[in-house]
Amino acid sequence: MEFQGKTVDEAIEAGLKELGVAREDVEITVLDEGKKKLFGSIPARVEIAVCEKLTDGQRAVKFLEGLFPLLGSEAQPVLTSEDEKIVIDLDGTSKGIIGRRGEVIDAVQVLAGAVANTGRKEYKRVVVDCGNYREEREETLKRLALKLAAKAVRTGKRVRLEPMNPYERRIIHSALLDSEEVTTRSEGKEPARYVVITPKNMKPYEKRGGRRDGRGGRDQKDGRGRNMRGGRKPYEHREPPKEDTPESSGTSFTRGKTPGYKKGGFTGFFGTYLGKDDEGSTPAVTENEAPMSETEGTAFHSDEE
Repeated sequence: MEFQGKTVDEAIEAGLKELGVAREDVEITVLDEGKKKLFGSIPARVEIAVCEKLTDGQRAVKFLEGLFPLLGSEAQPVLTSEDEKIVIDLDGTSKGIIGRRGEVIDAVQVLAGAVANTGRKEYKRVVVDCGNYREEREETLKRLALKLAAKAVRTGKRVRLEPMNPYERRIIHSALLDSEEVTTRSEGKEPARYVVITPKNMKPYEKRGGRRDGRGGRDQKDGRGRNMRGGRKPYEHREPPKEDTPESSGTSFTRGKTPGYKKGGFTGFFGTYLGKDDEGSTPAVTENEAPMSETEGTAFHSDEE
């Protein structure tokens, strides 16, 4: 509506008084600032439009009305409740907006909640439903929670559910809140956060193939007597070689006498020497000195875990 006054401010005040609204609830457009002349004056003219005051739920509905065409959906949102929580229902012909396991309608609900809570000091929950989908999904999750809780108690092991959004995880926790047999908690990070059901009769870890040692590891030995956790069987005590031990046996490393010995490191040999003797012939291997087979040596065992 258009209003006039000697000045712009007077025109605005006249308009607000007539419309009975506050200045923050209107949009003002100045049409003419007015002029003073020698023989009279031209009044100032303003146009005042009352802004459409929307509630939080109405803002969310208006947002969805603009969103659905962009998604290729003909869904029509309707605000059905705005008391403890904002509930927006979609008409029954728009079930395609639900998506696989409700991913699409859950995303729509998150966006609607963000719009509805813009400028609010306290968060208000927003629920977007379609064809009673939320109620049916809630009943399905409650049945699933009870079924998996029974499995956890029967097996004595924890049961991990698939990743869920906060709303669905809350349903699982609530369904088992008063249970005397299991407890629940959420683990992981969004968007892959999930619920874990833990039985109160949970069995201690039972090792496969041996007993646990004091440190929680397996007390198993490999083929050479070494502990599988890295421990080593003590070596048998060996007496030092006698003075008359042949240098070619590889067991006498006397400084200055052993061939190949140098200060700072031994560059000789280890094991039985099979080189030529003084007469230039190669010693033969006797029956009692059969060579080591390719399969002999250190045995490696991998832990099952």
